[in-house]
This record gives sequence, C-alpha cells and structure tokens, in this order.
Amino acid sequence: MKKIILTGGGTAGHVTPNLALIPALLEQGYDIRYIGSYNGIEKELIEKAGIPYHGISSGKLRRYFSLKNFTDPFRILKGYSQAGRILKEQKPDVIFSKGGFVAVPVVLAAKKKKIPVIIHESDMTPGLANKLCIPSARKVCCNFPETLKYLPSDKAVLTGSPIRKELLSGSPLAGFKFTGLSSEKPVLLVIGGSLGSVKVNTAVRNILPELLKTWQVIHLCGKGNLDESLKGLNGYVQYEYISSQLKDLFAMSDLMISRAGANSICEILALRKPNILIPLSAAASRGDQLLNAESFKKQGFSEVILEEDLTDQVLLETIRKVHANRQDYIRAMSGSDTADAVGTIIKLLNEAGGK
Repeated sequence: MKKIILTGGGTAGHVTPNLALIPALLEQGYDIRYIGSYNGIEKELIEKAGIPYHGISSGKLRRYFSLKNFTDPFRILKGYSQAGRILKEQKPDVIFSKGGFVAVPVVLAAKKKKIPVIIHESDMTPGLANKLCIPSARKVCCNFPETLKYLPSDKAVLTGSPIRKELLSGSPLAGFKFTGLSSEKPVLLVIGGSLGSVKVNTAVRNILPELLKTWQVIHLCGKGNLDESLKGLNGYVQYEYISSQLKDLFAMSDLMISRAGANSICEILALRKPNILIPLSAAASRGDQLLNAESFKKQGFSEVILEEDLTDQVLLETIRKVHANRQDYIRAMSGSDTADAVGTIIKLLNEAGGK
C-alpha cells in the first residue's frame, strides 16, 4: 500500500482541497496521514474526516515588523525537526502540500529525505510560503493560466482546484423541498462568504421588489446578517450559512453571485453555473480576488462587478445580461482544461510516488 502525507493549513482554503482529494486517494488504496499545526483550523477539519493527524510547531514569515518575527524562526526550526521525525517514522511515498506556513518545514524536510512533493497554489501569484517550497517540489499545480508564468516551466501544471465530489451530486428536487421554492421561476443563489458582505447583501435586498418579478432568490448572507423584516417574503429565502444542503442549492440554481476566492470560483466552474463575481477590494485583501475574477472574466466564465462599482442598477442589469447570455458562459466553462482537477492531481501523485 502506498502512503501519502497531506499538509497545509492556516485557513480553510488551505485544507478544503486536501479534503476533496481524500475520497479519490482512498479509492486508489493510499494510506493517508496529515501534518498540520497544533491547533489550526486544519486539525478539526481533518480529524473530523477520520484521517490520522500529526501536529507540529509552526511560525509565520511576515513582510512587516512584528515582535513575533524574532520568535517564529525558532518555531519553524522546531517544526522542521518534528516534520523530519514524522517522515522518518511514516516513510511516505509522496507528499501533497496545499500551502500555508505549516507546510514549509514539511516540504523542506521531505526534500532532505528525497521524498517527492507535489504543491498546489490556489491564487494567481504564489504566496510567500509556496515561494519557499517551490524549489523543493517535483510539480506545482495551479488554478489559472496566468499563474504559469510565475512558476518554473518544468514544474508548472494547470490543474484547477480539487472540488469535493459531493458538491457535484446535488439534487434540485431536494433543494426545492428544503427551501420551499418552486421550479416555475429561475433561481438566483447569492453567496457572500462565511462572514457575508454588507454591500452585497444590501444591494441584493434593495432590488428584491424588481428581482422577484422574474426570479426566486436564495441568499446566504453570513452570520448575524439575517433581515427579520424579509422573513416570509414570497420567493426569497435567507440563511446565515448552509452545510450539508449546499450541494442541493447549487444543483437547483440557474445563476450565482459570489465573492472570488479561488476555491469558490473553482466550484462554480466545476458546476458550470453562469455567475457574477464581486471580488473583495484590494483594501480588504492582498488583491488576489481581483486577479481571480479578472482571469475568469477573460476566459469567458464570469461577469465581474467591482465592489466600488456595485449599485442596485448595475447589479440588476448584470443579472439580466448574464441570464440572457447564459449558454455562452456554460459553453466557455465546459471547454475548460481544469474540469477534473482531482483526476489530474491523483495522476501526478501516482507518477511521483511510483504507483
């Protein structure tokens, strides 16, 4: 039996693609282990998936002044030593790293022990942690054609992001039953991220009187953002967040409005849903969502509204435009090379691990 160690952490975005790979790795007969930080978000998510978990010390390399810059290098060195011990004990055939600073000591320890490593970079340009890991990697997977120019040509592979298989197996019928909506009008699904977006939520609610003439709206508005005054409004349902029923909401939707995080938009691409992306502004992030959205627009997958350009009228007109031209977006997404990221990455892992 081949053994693989998965690593990555710090945010859910560094863990979700690993979770998406697990069922396919098990089908291939891999024995799976995970290395993450002691108490990061990855620990809870991976243990819930039933995968043996090894915690190591991890630090962060910052581009700005912080007193932690004096102590974190020692944490990274400790993590490197711990990762080396785990690799010696577990003897994996291959390692898959999703990035984040906890992955750095694991990848560097793997290089020393001559264990092949495959890395995945979600964003348009590699983050600092992955930049440190790339020289030690056999292959570097990425989501966007534009990313290829930032990576060594002999290592770069355009794969897209691994998508959880269950998201593709939703039932529109189950979705209609859960929401109480009907199949007589098209359905618009609005996702503002886990915290929601005040600006997106407000714009959607402002245009409801006009929107509900032709649409039904499912609004995932984020924790604490429900509008009590809209409860019971015919054709409109709102939830703070959804977990197990999300696949059914995806299946029943005709158009989606979303932020432009890498994992979210790769899910939209895999689902072939006509969509409008409203990326986080550069002021609220490192600007990666703006680049992600720009790439999807350029490839014909999405329409984009910048947050500073978001008005009620612009949103309404863009919804009408995308729905009218929906077949063009579906056609463009169907022609994408990144449709089967899980299959492509599994093949790379099998080759690297000699399976």
